[in-house]
Amino acid sequence: MFEYFTIAIVLIVISLLISMFRILREYERGVIFLLGRFQKVKGPGLIIVIPFIQQMVRTDLRTIVLDVPSQDVISRDNVSVKVNAVLYFRVMDPQHAVINVENFYAATSQLAQTTLRSVLGKHELDDMLASRDKLNEDIQDILDSQTDAWGIKVSNVEIKHVDLDESMIRVIARQAEAERTRRAKIIHAEGEHEASKRLLEAARTLSKRSEALQLRYLQTLTEISSDKTNTIVFPVDLLRDLRKGLGLGADAPDDDLDTADTGEEAASSDSFVDTSELMGDQPDKG
Repeated sequence: MFEYFTIAIVLIVISLLISMFRILREYERGVIFLLGRFQKVKGPGLIIVIPFIQQMVRTDLRTIVLDVPSQDVISRDNVSVKVNAVLYFRVMDPQHAVINVENFYAATSQLAQTTLRSVLGKHELDDMLASRDKLNEDIQDILDSQTDAWGIKVSNVEIKHVDLDESMIRVIARQAEAERTRRAKIIHAEGEHEASKRLLEAARTLSKRSEALQLRYLQTLTEISSDKTNTIVFPVDLLRDLRKGLGLGADAPDDDLDTADTGEEAASSDSFVDTSELMGDQPDKG
């Protein structure tokens, strides 16, 4: 009987000795309490914890990714949206993270949700959609200052989604379309203004030499001749130049021009044949 009792005591002592040794990884720290009072922070590596006298709380120092649930937010311009975000933080002081707050993970999560609603409620919808970087910095600064007493460092905050109602999406689409139309009209007006300046410069240049204007007429006729049309309009100035080239003279009287035109009309009229003479008198079918 005594031998069994001795063996039991030896086994208990061996198990207690084995439980005294703890191994902490490189990213872990152990907060040691001696009879309920904080003693020190140990780790990483092999540490010794005296059973029943000392207690250890493990703390992870790696960056923790916290997904903030979707929050119903009313913006400054009274638009209801749903916003969710992601939060990156890590424990910088294991002592404060264990002693000053019961559960630093849950506390940081709740604080992130309330801060997200309060900060976004002070801004308009356009700021949420266009100025996310500034909003992320504002939320990060607020969270970092409030979690500093817990030994938590908030390294980054990112707004992931801003969900809108279908009606609001249509309103934004119409607004964007109106903005694009306004820009198109402005660009068109600026183009017309610039074109008018260029046309004025071209007119001044062509007015200096009459030959330049005639060359422009001929170029226009070349472009018109490529179209499938039987009507070509000759400018009056070009006809005068042609008459000048035929030796009629630039200062010929208008009667000569009228006579020439009359002759042309007579020649053209001779080319037509009276269809009644060719067909003869047809008897009435009535």
